[in-house]
Amino acid sequence: MKKFLFILIGIIVILIIIVLIKTFTYPFKKINSSTSKGWKVIKDDSAIQRLSGGIKIPTVSTGELGEFDYSTFDRIKEYLKTSYPLIYENAEYVEVNQYGLVYRLKGSNPSLAPILFLSHTDVVPPGDADLKDKTENVFRANDKPLPPVSIVAEEWDFGPFSGAVANGRIYGRGTIDMKGMLFSLMESLNNIIKTHHKPQRDIYLAFGFDEEVGGQKGAVQIANYFKSKNLTFDAVYDEGGLILQKGSVAGIDADVAVIGCAEKGFLSVKIKVKGLGGHSSMPPTESAIGKAAVIMQRLEDDQMKPMITPLINEFFTKIGGSMSFVNRMGISNQWLLKPVLLSQLTKNNSTNALVRTTTALTMMKGSDAPNVLSPEVEFVVNFRLLPGNTVKEVKEHIAKATKGFDVEIEEIDNVKEASAVSSTNTKAFKLIEAGIKEIHPTAIATPYLTVGATDAYKYQIVSKNIYRFMPIKITDAEKQSIHSTNEYISIENYMKMIHYFEFIMRNYDK
Repeated sequence: MKKFLFILIGIIVILIIIVLIKTFTYPFKKINSSTSKGWKVIKDDSAIQRLSGGIKIPTVSTGELGEFDYSTFDRIKEYLKTSYPLIYENAEYVEVNQYGLVYRLKGSNPSLAPILFLSHTDVVPPGDADLKDKTENVFRANDKPLPPVSIVAEEWDFGPFSGAVANGRIYGRGTIDMKGMLFSLMESLNNIIKTHHKPQRDIYLAFGFDEEVGGQKGAVQIANYFKSKNLTFDAVYDEGGLILQKGSVAGIDADVAVIGCAEKGFLSVKIKVKGLGGHSSMPPTESAIGKAAVIMQRLEDDQMKPMITPLINEFFTKIGGSMSFVNRMGISNQWLLKPVLLSQLTKNNSTNALVRTTTALTMMKGSDAPNVLSPEVEFVVNFRLLPGNTVKEVKEHIAKATKGFDVEIEEIDNVKEASAVSSTNTKAFKLIEAGIKEIHPTAIATPYLTVGATDAYKYQIVSKNIYRFMPIKITDAEKQSIHSTNEYISIENYMKMIHYFEFIMRNYDK
């Protein structure tokens, strides 16, 4: 017995030594302790006013399949033409499906694959349907030039389409998502032209107009247009990641720039569960709603298995150096501690989304009266697919959860597999890192998994190097304003974003 205990203790000691050695030798990225503040912000009042004017145009996309009022999209097209005449004089300009906008600045070396920057002109409603209607009516009732209208909702410091410039900020719907990036790209390209810089490879800008409702008429058509021209891009840059301010990411004592190298897939299904209806005074042993509850409980209790993909493992390698010793120990010793690490990651909503295909019960419909048993109950469940899982696997998972019940399963919305994963060992990615260092030198730049949907997904047919990142440093409150109320972008962020994109355009082939 003593011999066995000695052997056991010896094994434990050896394991501890191995764990410690691996923890201390794991190639975590070292924290950048630079005291440099990076590029000094140069305020450009003209650029600020051009963005402000663009925010005043309520290009709201809503409804299914892009069926919405396009009059404001005509207006934004004209506004861009009058705001950036140099671009329209020196770059090729094409409209795809009438409202998709494509710009091409020719490079000096046509043998080099071009680069592409994306954005979109549409925005979500401001959060109040009545306010939206009033705002649109005001703009439709007035001809050009744009009227200085400011309709203020209680939840907004300034009107959602006011484009107000105050408190070192630019206010309004779309300042972050996505007109801020759109106008910064136009400003960057305009500066390239103004200074007579000749890039080696072609630079393209492409702006969809229905990203917020799926991008089928905008980005899909633009990507197909590029495909028809046999274009292959060396890199595609879109939204999808941000610079998260120090303190935003639990356990990390630094600003973190998360660069989306992939995005999750999407599957929503409506599950109709059949049972016996009737009056609530004589209920059956098992009602349709009770059966639906069992299925929903199965879906929540037995979710898709979590896993640490190579992309997320690289994410942990980049940020792990600024984490606690215990976390570093788990990351560097997954051969032994992966179950423990996954257990901890799945307990937090944010990190859970990075390591598994998530399950979200979102809608439910049954009887319309409190004393009536519906013979059919339906509910909707949304899955966001992790790269490594497939739609087929999720459907098999659903079949297992509904086994034994009389159900009908219907796919709704746009079904898509998880995207391909773009390499971090490319010129395109290294330029992102260099651009981040230019404007925020102490931020940790790391690859990341974008959990939301972007237009970038549609461009996989014309590039294998697709990166989702908007170079603005954002607080939790500012992040919450996206698609919510009181959206704004700081003037500092906007100026740095212009400089960042200009930096990439100027330095891509240096």
